Amino acid sequence: MKNIVLFASGSGSNVENIVQYFQNNVNVTIACVLTNKRDAKVIDRCNRLKINCLYFNKNAFSSTDCVLKILQSYKPDLIILAGFLWKIPSNLITNFPNKIVNIHPALLPKYGGKGMYGNNVHKAVKENNETETGITIHFVNENYDEGAIIQQEKTLVNPSDSMEDIASKVHQLEYEYFPKVIEKLLLEV
Repeated sequence: MKNIVLFASGSGSNVENIVQYFQNNVNVTIACVLTNKRDAKVIDRCNRLKINCLYFNKNAFSSTDCVLKILQSYKPDLIILAGFLWKIPSNLITNFPNKIVNIHPALLPKYGGKGMYGNNVHKAVKENNETETGITIHFVNENYDEGAIIQQEKTLVNPSDSMEDIASKVHQLEYEYFPKVIEKLLLEV
């Protein structure tokens, strides 16, 4: 049995997609979803999907071992950042080496780093007249968006695409590839 713990900060569409992908897989359990926003929509999704969801604040995450102890209690094979916006503290990286995986809505190293998430990325792609964008699934290290790349997938950007069009194309890549990459990684751990 493989255990996954998910982290999310927002609506949780990637969380729901991952839960649905693994719902009939008897070898994979979504042990818990952790969120840093008390009013995140992912909480409603977790309630509907009957998935444990815990909220934590900045102090519990960055200044204590509270979140580390929660994670250790679940014994995750992988920790998946599915739209989680805070930098992962070193105590988690040290205790879960090459087990924390993030998805980024651009082709890293382009459009990575602090503040580069969601629509900020899509706006930059549009403003820079990029002809392609995509997703990067990567391991997490001490720096924003600099961990080893696991997989990238691309989509074309047309000059007529709005920021919303770009976001939609990227979301489709996320929904298609993120669960498959997680499944492949679980076979390796």
